[in-house]
Amino acid sequence: MRTTLSKAVCIIAREYFRRAPAAFSRTIHVSLKKDQVEHIAHLARLTVGPDEVDEVTAKLSSIVDFVDQLQAAPTDDVEPMAHPLNQAQRLRADEVTEVDERDHIQANSPASEAGYYVVPKVIE
Repeated sequence: MRTTLSKAVCIIAREYFRRAPAAFSRTIHVSLKKDQVEHIAHLARLTVGPDEVDEVTAKLSSIVDFVDQLQAAPTDDVEPMAHPLNQAQRLRADEVTEVDERDHIQANSPASEAGYYVVPKVIE
């Protein structure tokens, strides 16, 4: 069940915020109800047994509460980043590392011409 919950977090958050009103206030504290969790589980094609509903509801509500806390963080002056660390990508030098053995390998083929293998025509 733990793996199933971790896979469903994105689906649940997307469904929750899709249904949220356009004028969503950062100060609203909303926890999920059992029927909402069952609906979300149905949409995510997850089987949540009757004995697991309370536990799943509590866990998902804590996830939604955490997302609400993250939304309250001031991000107006933060520039979007492609990576959390300000580092350059280390690239290797573009050097030939393999020896060209095409002629040696093609010497074993039944027919080759101009560096290509000659095969029978299959489409007329």
